Amino acid sequence: MPNRRMNSIKDPELYEELRKDGNSKEKSARIANAAAARGRSSVGRKGGRSGDYDDWTVERLRARARELGMSGYSSAKKSDLIAMLRNH
Repeated sequence: MPNRRMNSIKDPELYEELRKDGNSKEKSARIANAAAARGRSSVGRKGGRSGDYDDWTVERLRARARELGMSGYSSAKKSDLIAMLRNH
């Protein structure tokens, strides 16, 4: 990882921990920076409002993928859509 990128990470220890857990660079950076700004416990309480992707319809999953600017979702099966969204 280039040095200038690591300088923008506010909590590098949490970032590395998240990367080791398999999270993407983007997701790890977002979580680490939010935790540094608001505190880890505050960030941990934030999630969980959108419901389980398994309960969503395929149309709703595709709409969410479109909102996030993802590609390759139009012909994906429900299980593939869920995996794409969770790993974005």
